[in-house]
Amino acid sequence: MSYRKEFKATEVIKQKKEIEQQKNLIKAYFLDIFFVFYSVIVFQRAIYYKIFLEMDELPFSWGDILILFSISTIVSVIWTSTRTSLACKIFGIAKDNKITKYIVEIYSWVLFNLTFIAGWIVTKISIVDVFSPEGMKGANRIFTALFTPEFSIFDEALFAIIETIYLALLATVISLPITIILSFLSARNLMKDNKFTFFIYYILRIVLNFVRSIEPIIWAIIFSVWVGIGPFAGMLSLMIHTIASNAKLYSEAIEGINEGPVEAIKATGANKIQIVWYAIVPQIILPFLSFTIYRWDINVRMATIIGLVGGGGIGTMLIQYQGLAKWNEVGLIVIMIALVVWIMDYVSAKIREAIY
Repeated sequence: MSYRKEFKATEVIKQKKEIEQQKNLIKAYFLDIFFVFYSVIVFQRAIYYKIFLEMDELPFSWGDILILFSISTIVSVIWTSTRTSLACKIFGIAKDNKITKYIVEIYSWVLFNLTFIAGWIVTKISIVDVFSPEGMKGANRIFTALFTPEFSIFDEALFAIIETIYLALLATVISLPITIILSFLSARNLMKDNKFTFFIYYILRIVLNFVRSIEPIIWAIIFSVWVGIGPFAGMLSLMIHTIASNAKLYSEAIEGINEGPVEAIKATGANKIQIVWYAIVPQIILPFLSFTIYRWDINVRMATIIGLVGGGGIGTMLIQYQGLAKWNEVGLIVIMIALVVWIMDYVSAKIREAIY
């Protein structure tokens, strides 16, 4: 009797799984259909706005179309060879399910081709323009000027690049105390003990995510209006973004610590501060140092960009000469930027190797 009951229970479970699988299969079909109809709508709007309203300037040639369909067909074949679609993967449908084979092949081919075509049209990609005589002549003129730098502005560029390095350094150093405090307050494993601390954690995560989502160049524009154009605005923009970015990295390092030392020190009756200082801090010093050095490296690169909107440093000088179409001077600035970034990358890599 017990054997029959177990057999019936197994059959019931099996039937439930089959029903659930069929439901998921139907959901996958509908999701695939949605993807296709979405792509068709995007394609139709792209055709309408980019072709029928601009008949005099078709954004592609027949050669582009041939290349487009060749690439998209190859990728579609590779994709459909797995016999599963994105929707099937989302709902856990097995890739060897024979029912989905032909539908998936049709859906995936149509989806990929229409999406690729829509993107090609919207971005007005043209292989012909890339290799046109006029385009090649312009590229040759610019690259020739870039690789024959004008050294008469070397002193001015050297001062600007030094300003850029210090701008990035101060933004990184000044952000450290605030970042460390915020990283502990935004670490889930430290703030989940009661509702109030968890509320603080939740709010901080929202604020930091918002600040981090705004690029430094946008912050540079804001601070250029706030404190005026110059390196101070650039430093503030980098500092704000560094705080938000490093706080996330630091907090994730805290959340990934070994809980053994924490439990051991907690068992001795230590308070919260003692637990953090003796159990958590020793585990996060090396990751914190590594993240900080890496962020300084990033800030040096960023500092060259925010100068384009008034953030000071070499970027401001670059945009000035670029606006005057003085490409030989631009060539010297670009070479100096590349050299400094390469040196910074090498030095930071060596420091991280020494730390670990």
